[in-house]
Amino acid sequence: MKTIKGPGIFLAQFADDTAPFDTLDGLAGWVARLGFAGVQIPTWDDRLIDIQRAAESQDYCDEIKGILAAQGLELTELCSHPIGHMVAVHPAYDRAMDHIAPPAVRGDPAARQAWAVRHMEQCAEASHRLGLTAHVTFSGSLLWPYLYPGMWRPAGIIDEGFAELTRRWRPLLDRFDVAGVDVCYEVHAGEDIHDGRTFERFLDGVNEHSRCRILFDPSHFVLQQLDYLEYIDLYHEFIRVFHVKDAEFAPTGRQGTYGGYANWVDRAARFRSLGDGDVDFAKIFSKLTAYGYDGWATLEWECCLKHPEQGAAEGAAFIRNHVIRVADRVFASDATPEPYPGQNRADLGLTAPRQR
Repeated sequence: MKTIKGPGIFLAQFADDTAPFDTLDGLAGWVARLGFAGVQIPTWDDRLIDIQRAAESQDYCDEIKGILAAQGLELTELCSHPIGHMVAVHPAYDRAMDHIAPPAVRGDPAARQAWAVRHMEQCAEASHRLGLTAHVTFSGSLLWPYLYPGMWRPAGIIDEGFAELTRRWRPLLDRFDVAGVDVCYEVHAGEDIHDGRTFERFLDGVNEHSRCRILFDPSHFVLQQLDYLEYIDLYHEFIRVFHVKDAEFAPTGRQGTYGGYANWVDRAARFRSLGDGDVDFAKIFSKLTAYGYDGWATLEWECCLKHPEQGAAEGAAFIRNHVIRVADRVFASDATPEPYPGQNRADLGLTAPRQR
């Protein structure tokens, strides 16, 4: 067993245009003062990283690591969630994706997808230069509008959607393999990889690619009403990244998982700050530790009620208190005698006791 690293923090939800949250240096100082030890950097936020420059310049990557090291921080992973989503996106989401994509590719889905693929390739190259071994992203979603198996799902469309999804990702997985980096898909509602069955289907489509791995975030399992503890039992060998995020589920006679199009604060299923939701983190940390997970435990804050600065301050201590320092000796081992030859059989009454 190994001790989980942490606490880490995903910077995406904290960056904005006011100091100290508008630069990597400013954010690094802020999270270090809160007690965090590692950071995940979103690759789409130019205030924090220039991903093209990071892919091309070792000096720039060394500068990024130096900024973090000056605050006693490590870089845990780069994250490219919306970019990975743009690798394979249904036309229903074109307008939303154009809002995120660079102006030069807006209104042109093919150009936007090509830009996203190049961004992912740059993530592989940058991760290698930064000495990272895992990258976090979304799978994209060609099929989400067809999620519910009602009367409007055309025959064969699920098979075709997964076939296309794997065709688009296989070359990228190969690119990350050359870089020595795992691609960790966040299992997330809204993505084609959103539970165990969809991950297995994708994994089969990419021929069990060795770089196809998982970011585990239990909050999304609460919202889907999946067993997040059994998920660890089933897929622990694939889990390379762990987002520590809480959620709660309180269904009523009016709404359940789907939320009735309500705002986040009014939904039955809501994201919460650490300790305010339903997730049993003590059992999660225990299971991951028992299975030998040696990656980071990283806060992702998305609470519908609490201010992010309060959530971050509380989150550092919460994670630190849940990290298990693994035992360095077997319990009561000093009370276990070493048998002489044949002693165990004699103790079982199978042979005569040896004369002392």
